[in-house]
Amino acid sequence: MSSTESPSVPAASVLPRVAPVRVGEGERLRSVGLPGVTLTIRSRRPAREGLPPALYVHGLGGSSQNWSSLMAELADAVDGEAVDLPGFGDSPPPDDGDYSVTGHARAVIRHLDAAGRGPVHLFGNSLGGAVATRVAAVRPDLVRTLTLVSPALPELRIQRTAVPTGLLGVPGIAALFTRLTREWTAEQRVRGVMGLCYGDPGRVTPEAFQQAVEELERRLRLPYFWDAMARSARGIVNAYTLGGQHGLWRQAERVLAPTLLIYGGRDQLVGFRMAAKAARAFRHSRLVTLPDAGHVAMMEYPDVVAGAVRELLAQSAGTDGTAPDARS
Repeated sequence: MSSTESPSVPAASVLPRVAPVRVGEGERLRSVGLPGVTLTIRSRRPAREGLPPALYVHGLGGSSQNWSSLMAELADAVDGEAVDLPGFGDSPPPDDGDYSVTGHARAVIRHLDAAGRGPVHLFGNSLGGAVATRVAAVRPDLVRTLTLVSPALPELRIQRTAVPTGLLGVPGIAALFTRLTREWTAEQRVRGVMGLCYGDPGRVTPEAFQQAVEELERRLRLPYFWDAMARSARGIVNAYTLGGQHGLWRQAERVLAPTLLIYGGRDQLVGFRMAAKAARAFRHSRLVTLPDAGHVAMMEYPDVVAGAVRELLAQSAGTDGTAPDARS
């Protein structure tokens, strides 16, 4: 089954009712209807009027909630929104079933065009990093700065711990995995994911763990959950094989926006060795490495990541004729 085939799931209008998505203090959710896709947008009130806009894009299996801590840290520096990509979080599947990196990038571009908020400070993690890279390359007018946390860019030698995630994209594997893990509890699944994504899972508070369990329980009730996971994983694998102008590394070289790259030394999904290559590929880049962080540094060390972002904002301020927005 190709990633462009229509998903064999119920239409959004007849999807079963599930528990509501958690909304943190100071946050709000809204649904945005766009051609071919409906997106849920998470935002929080900025500390003051006139702050520059920002958009956060999550990774495979994640949601806009992955950015809540960093959004709170940067509420006095940017007017932040986080998107649930099609089929993830509270966003229903796309009408055309396209979960490719290009398909996700198209959804982000449609939102930015419709909202008229660009150019934005664009953030991406993992799959969201690949999506953000593509957006910045093909629509430089929409991106003021680019911040990538462990972006899923092609690797010749993928880490052994990342292989199971890539295998989700193989037709039939997701269905097989679902059958084999039918007896697993949501708690077991969340512990496994956190063990894979965090440099130190012990940093997760009991409250955050319970919230993650409740969110996974909610999403497992959605009939398209595994389909979205499998097709998006396949989309990453397919993007890794593209060459020429459509290759992600070639597109990274085309990015004009000042770029902040953040890599974790304990990342089990994106090789730490790729940090140096990324720093060479993005022409206006600054590299920050966090030895103890895993794949989601913005969740593990939001204060440290926020500090690096503030430096990026301060350095880039004035290049477009605006006054500095971030406080030192």
